[in-house]
Amino acid sequence: MKRFDRLREIQRLDPENDFLRIYQITSTLEFPWDMARALELALYRTYAVPSIGRLLGETGEFVNRTQKRYDDTTLLLDAVVEHGFDTTTGRSAIRRINQMHRSYDISNDDMRYVLCTFVAVPGRWLDRYGWRRVSEHERRAMAAYYRTLGRHMGIQDIPESYDDFGRCLDEYEDAHFGWDEDGRAVSDATLDLMASWYPAPLAPLVRGASKALLDEPLLRAFRYESPHPAARALVQGALRARAKAVRLLPPRRTPHHARQNREIKGYPNGYDVAELGTFHGAQAAKRLGACPVPHGR
Repeated sequence: MKRFDRLREIQRLDPENDFLRIYQITSTLEFPWDMARALELALYRTYAVPSIGRLLGETGEFVNRTQKRYDDTTLLLDAVVEHGFDTTTGRSAIRRINQMHRSYDISNDDMRYVLCTFVAVPGRWLDRYGWRRVSEHERRAMAAYYRTLGRHMGIQDIPESYDDFGRCLDEYEDAHFGWDEDGRAVSDATLDLMASWYPAPLAPLVRGASKALLDEPLLRAFRYESPHPAARALVQGALRARAKAVRLLPPRRTPHHARQNREIKGYPNGYDVAELGTFHGAQAAKRLGACPVPHGR
């Protein structure tokens, strides 16, 4: 197998009908490390919307049990990527996502914005730091994948195209990014979590590198000082150097799923997808968690 054989496979598929397979190839074979980092950044951006950051802060989960919240979010999203929408595991993951979200008063606009981050942020990350740029087939498949996920979550007025997802994200951030004390607390806890994955002497470097990847609107919303231009250039240069090195490597032969990432710390003995996340009463969870997309029996 040669370096661009996977891309040629993608280009033989139909991005509207084979979007799951294309997204699996992109996220687990072509760019598993980059997709993990990009989805972390996608979720992190949402904290700068006060209505989202405030809710996450008030629950206490993202501040007091940050590792578990990270693990649960990653594993639930990963289960759908790995198993698809029409399997027992995929449906269980979507059911848990819906049960948790519908336990709170979250606006459709906020839900749609979060969905947009899952498309626009990884696409932009890969174009900047991936070993190759994202192809048009992959862009269309990413949009189709998250349109499908959004329908399963009952989100209304979902953008249609990849570019539409990006425009929706940019417009929402322009209108809603701002300071909130709880959002800042969630941001600080997340940066502390990322630093905890490395030896203690490296923690300040990890925090600094993480902030060097944040754009100015994010920094202003959290009231962080802007990193020194040299620090920003060093971090971005290191990521581009990594991309050049990865490009020279042989292609990955077996998928690498997010559940295999070393950052997942909370389930050393395994987990049941149906038991991930938080619960707010069995009856309420059962009533609120139905997927709005018909599956037959």
